[in-house]
Amino acid sequence: MAQAQSSIRIAATPDAVWQLIGGFNSLPDWLPYIPSSELSEGGRVRRLATPGGDVIVERLEAFDQRARSYSYSILEAPFPVTAYRSTLQVREIEDGRAAQVEWSGEFTPVGVSDAEASALFEGIYRDGLQALAKAFAVKA
Repeated sequence: MAQAQSSIRIAATPDAVWQLIGGFNSLPDWLPYIPSSELSEGGRVRRLATPGGDVIVERLEAFDQRARSYSYSILEAPFPVTAYRSTLQVREIEDGRAAQVEWSGEFTPVGVSDAEASALFEGIYRDGLQALAKAFAVKA
């Protein structure tokens, strides 16, 4: 099983960051490469569209409002992996004056090496978190 992770410090309160990213349907609000998200199955499955027309279907596996985290699995996607599970979490740092956002995942590569699959998702996580930081830089 391969892994990937990325994290970023955001100059905003953890609650403010979680308010933006904590909804399972909120990716279009902060992630430029996901322009639309549609919920089904009572809000537990999201169908994401990419600008290139790809579809990604994900299932919410765990949600913890108090810990400001959720975990999800991929049911359908154009990625060379199976058994994908990821967690997005917002942690309090600097006595609550800032937030550390962590995005991590584990998966089984299919047709690519562990290193190639890990690099793919590290790039997705890093770029996504940088977009999130920019969303807060604009609001500051």
